[in-house]
Amino acid sequence: MIRMRRYLWRFIATAALLLAAGCATVQPWDRDLLAEKKMSLNPSPMLQAVDEHIYFSKEASMGGMDAGGGGCGCN
Repeated sequence: MIRMRRYLWRFIATAALLLAAGCATVQPWDRDLLAEKKMSLNPSPMLQAVDEHIYFSKEASMGGMDAGGGGCGCN
C-alpha cells in the first residue's frame, strides 16, 4: 500500500512537471493572438472606470484603488 502511494505521488509530480513545461513558451505564430486588445488585463479602460465608480459610490466600500469615504459619493 505504501509503495503504491509513492508511485502515485511520483506519477502525479511527473505529470504536473510535464504539463507545466509544455506551457512555458509561446510560439511565434501564436504571439499575434495573445497581443490582441481583448487578451489584455484591462481590455476596456472606460468600462472599468465606470464599474469602479459604481462600486465605490454605491457599496460604501474601500478597495485597492485609492478611494475612500462614505456611500453618498461626497468625499
